[in-house]
Amino acid sequence: MIVDAVIPTFRPVRRLMEILKLLERQTVPLRRVRIINSGREGFEGFLNEEKLTEQELLDRFPFLVLEHIRAEEFDHGATRSRAFAESEGAEYVLAMTQDALPKGETLVEELLKPLEADEKTAVSYARQLPNPDASCEERISRAFNYPDQPRGKTQADTKELGIKAYFCSNVCALYRKSLWDGLGGFPEKTIFNEDMIYAGTALQAGYRIYYAANACVYHSHSYTASQQFHRNFDLGVSQAQNPQIFAGLSSEGEGLQYVRAVVREMQREHQMGRIPGFVLRCAARFAGYRMGKAYECLPEWMVLRCTSNRNFWLQRQQE
Repeated sequence: MIVDAVIPTFRPVRRLMEILKLLERQTVPLRRVRIINSGREGFEGFLNEEKLTEQELLDRFPFLVLEHIRAEEFDHGATRSRAFAESEGAEYVLAMTQDALPKGETLVEELLKPLEADEKTAVSYARQLPNPDASCEERISRAFNYPDQPRGKTQADTKELGIKAYFCSNVCALYRKSLWDGLGGFPEKTIFNEDMIYAGTALQAGYRIYYAANACVYHSHSYTASQQFHRNFDLGVSQAQNPQIFAGLSSEGEGLQYVRAVVREMQREHQMGRIPGFVLRCAARFAGYRMGKAYECLPEWMVLRCTSNRNFWLQRQQE
């Protein structure tokens, strides 16, 4: 069994070294970990912090392959697709981000189980746990979006789950490489959401995806209202640009359930003072999402003000 991993990086910090050490100790070994780094200068800062040269890092982790690209070259879909395509001979490819810290040494093993059990499973994705210093909101959010019960999902589950049936996260997800090739991989030139677009493609083609709740990584963020707006603007754009996947599946109902669940839990934990800030951030998310869905009606200058990925739009202008 051959398993490779792909990790895009941008200005990584010490956590990346912790991730590599845990990937090195997995019970199912990784043949290769391919890092696609955007911007050499940011990576030099990481190396200086670790008091290593690039060659010393490669010598420390023999499975590591490191490639540098210009920051403006990065694309959520195309960059990962190129790295996946270079994983020749791999049966499975693990997609991760630079801030997803495995919980223990069985992450790959647990992600593999549903793929090995059923050849119709296209991808399995990990449970995301809050970091130890996560805010109350992030802790509750992770529990809502990543419950402790595993679940396989097929196209039929859209009737019950709506758009959440397509949910999959490249924060940590293991793909069946032959099927990934057969389905055309991730979309090229995508602003965001390449993981859900692929998952939707797989489900519509008759395959299934699997939420592997026993495969865990620590991953959480405390975004401001402004950051939430920009991220959800890009989310709305990605859905508007891929109607073949998202048409007829609304996110608003799922979002409302999330808000209610978090507010209830904050009340239960006597965190009433945090509710106004949470509601403000949710309003920013909703506004960003709705504007992103309607991006074609907006002037270019406004799109550039709303997005968190200016390079995506500037490349489109050049083309």
